[in-house]
Amino acid sequence: MNKNKLIIICLSIIILVSVGLNFLFFNRGRNYYLQLNSLQLNPLAIKFYPVDANPKETKNPNQKNIVFFGDSRARGWNSPKGFDDFNFINRGISGQTTAQVLGRLNQHLIPLSADIVIVQVGVNDLYRIPIFPENKETIISECKSNIKEIVRQSRQLGAIVILTTIFPIAEVPLERKLFWSPDIVVTGIEEVNDFIYSLENEDVIIFDTGDILVNQQGKVREEYSRDFLHLNRAGYKALNEKLIPILKRL
Repeated sequence: MNKNKLIIICLSIIILVSVGLNFLFFNRGRNYYLQLNSLQLNPLAIKFYPVDANPKETKNPNQKNIVFFGDSRARGWNSPKGFDDFNFINRGISGQTTAQVLGRLNQHLIPLSADIVIVQVGVNDLYRIPIFPENKETIISECKSNIKEIVRQSRQLGAIVILTTIFPIAEVPLERKLFWSPDIVVTGIEEVNDFIYSLENEDVIIFDTGDILVNQQGKVREEYSRDFLHLNRAGYKALNEKLIPILKRL
């Protein structure tokens, strides 16, 4: 292979890689633009669960309404099957911060007459710390405050709260590391999880997800990971195996 052919091949590879990356970043930018404008039109996504989506009155008076409440990690939580004593309802919305979840609490919880609220929220606040590192303390402080208020208002509605620790993250892919600092996010998760434990009382049960999900490196086990932020069905199945005994005691 002569020198000119080698140069042409190298340039062709560079051009193809460049085109591929530009296409990737264009689509990412377009998606973020659409999400931003959608957020401005409906900042709390109240209409994500319209009134007619609320379940009918439970026929069995002994059946408990259990609501998964929070962000995409709550949204993806598969309801355990085969338990007639429980009526599982999902009110998770992808991408939401603690402020957004708190802001829609009355609209999405009051109509459900929840007996138990399972809360998973916080990661969408904390993964923004590397984007706004100068606001790290404020982001963490507001995340804690909002979680505390979500718990308080849920208790005011008469529900028992199962407050889950924020799920750990999995291995962050290379392209995400351009915008992410996994160590900073992990530190934030650990700090908020320590705070979550301080909220435990008779009617607020802390459900430690880390003991179930993490590997020896402190990341989500590969067999439980859908991507670096989300669990797959096996991950939720593992959580449910520990959750059901708690629910049966309540």
